[in-house]
Amino acid sequence: MGKVLMNENQQFPEMETDDFTDSQLIYHVRDALASVTSLDGGDRENYDELVGYLHPKKYLNPDEIALLVTTLKALAGAASYIDSAFHEALLFAVSRMSLWNYGTDVMDALLELIISLAASNGKYIDWCLEMLVKNFVPPYFDILKHENGIDKKNKVLSRVHAALKDIADLVPLAPLRLSPIVVQRMPSVFSKEPEIVAYVENMLRLESGAIGEIVSGTMLPALVDRLIELDVEIGWDGLLQEDAKGMFEMELEDDDDIEYNDAKYDTLSSSELLFRKSLQGNLVVEKLDSLMVLTFLHLESCQSSGRLAEVFNVLLGSFKRTILNAYKSKFTQFVMFYASALDPEECGVKFAKVLLEMFVSDVNPPITRMSAVAYLASYLSRAKFISAALVSSILQSLVDWCIGYCNSHDFDMNPRAHQVFYSGCQAIMYILCFRLRSLMDIPRLKYQIQNMPIESILKHKLCPLKVCLPTIVEEFLRQAKAAQLFMTSESFVFNDLLESDLSRAFGGMDRLDMFFPFDPCLLKKSESYIKPHFVRWSKVKTTYDSDNGDLSDSGSDVSDDEFGDGNAEEMIDDDMMVNIVGIDLNRMSITPKNRSFKQFTQMPASIRPSTTPGSL
Repeated sequence: MGKVLMNENQQFPEMETDDFTDSQLIYHVRDALASVTSLDGGDRENYDELVGYLHPKKYLNPDEIALLVTTLKALAGAASYIDSAFHEALLFAVSRMSLWNYGTDVMDALLELIISLAASNGKYIDWCLEMLVKNFVPPYFDILKHENGIDKKNKVLSRVHAALKDIADLVPLAPLRLSPIVVQRMPSVFSKEPEIVAYVENMLRLESGAIGEIVSGTMLPALVDRLIELDVEIGWDGLLQEDAKGMFEMELEDDDDIEYNDAKYDTLSSSELLFRKSLQGNLVVEKLDSLMVLTFLHLESCQSSGRLAEVFNVLLGSFKRTILNAYKSKFTQFVMFYASALDPEECGVKFAKVLLEMFVSDVNPPITRMSAVAYLASYLSRAKFISAALVSSILQSLVDWCIGYCNSHDFDMNPRAHQVFYSGCQAIMYILCFRLRSLMDIPRLKYQIQNMPIESILKHKLCPLKVCLPTIVEEFLRQAKAAQLFMTSESFVFNDLLESDLSRAFGGMDRLDMFFPFDPCLLKKSESYIKPHFVRWSKVKTTYDSDNGDLSDSGSDVSDDEFGDGNAEEMIDDDMMVNIVGIDLNRMSITPKNRSFKQFTQMPASIRPSTTPGSL
């Protein structure tokens, strides 16, 4: 091991000038450890000196580094002699050491001691794992700003994860002990962004590493839980209350060029811009955004390694337990959206089917079923990667369930008593607002849609058109009329299409009637991942678009997920709604006679209601 250098005050005088083998050094350390285990307390001088070598110093000269390496290696060889009852001071000194403060020689020697302790006695497993997890994050982040900061990071973390793997090999139950430690030490939502981001990087590295199969079921759900905690810290309920009408505007067609510090920014009335502006400078938003991006990158890595389907199942369980029932989660659900986008044929289809099953199963509580169908409607409407055939199939299932409900509930309208039914009806209409044109452009699917008994549902005594969110009802009826979806009509009376008492009763305090979870993602960095897979309302071709031709005779076969960007110029006449279901636009003061739909959407928000479901 080489010559050990001592100053005049250091003990082990017999080591001053002679070379010692590894075994001889280990014996000396054993003696020092044993000296404090006798009943009379023994001679502590050598032991105290040994502990003194381990107390961290800011700067170490080469001789001190050599002595520290020698001491750590000797302790590793004598690990089985370390007893927490007698050597508390030594263990405390070791626990204060951080890999980030040393060079590779000390790192390796310290890790050798930690691994030896873990293997020597089961009672040290948790202590050793905590020592390693502590090094997920540097003691101070200025380390990373140094010239060799990234290199230091790579050296530390590669060794930490290798050590965790070594301990798992030596102690097979160690990974099960590791999972709760990682979760418990996870930085809180109030931690600084660099700290929580660095920690999550290591969690995801664990999940995809050699022991990932064991810890995956804990790492990802813990991450989702933290995302939700950050998500709910972001509040904009005040904005919703103050600008309720402005919320339901045409979504921005292209927000890439938005300059938030532009002088024109303050003059824009779009609710989306209002929300974006409210998120600027919000530290919680920035943390959530960064963690979402980390998660997206991890999902991409899982796709490349062929693990995405396995990871998706873990996320799906976490979604059911955490995200689905979180009160109007704003952004976390896009983890599911992006995972589905990466594997549409398996994950994408599975997500839709699971949501459908949760809705139709009367085992689930009503609030869960309503949330599930809101997710389903928003997902099928916004996911560019979902085929029209799947949309049609799920619509058929929703319609079948609603028809079955109508047949078994011959009651009059009651928003509170039949919330699940109304949520199903609203989901059908919302999906068709986005997808009706693309479905009608495919002959086979057009036939299926035309043969769905949607009209029977809407004309039932439960009167879903009077209860569902008026914005969606109006847009759906406009498109259904243009597509000649209904052959008969019936009169309905609305006192206030914009915000009826019935609609408010349906949504209740939580306003689930207004909850569409895959509305545009407003997180600045995360949005770039979602955008290629996402359908904006401004890009949807509706059945009343001026370039649609005669849909009733259309034979064109359009790509399943093609959504055009044509302008809606069709003139809206007074009889449009009356001809379908008897809704008189003039009586409701919705749209002035002979005003084009495009002109209508360009009216100032202060004097018009919204008729588009796109920002719900």
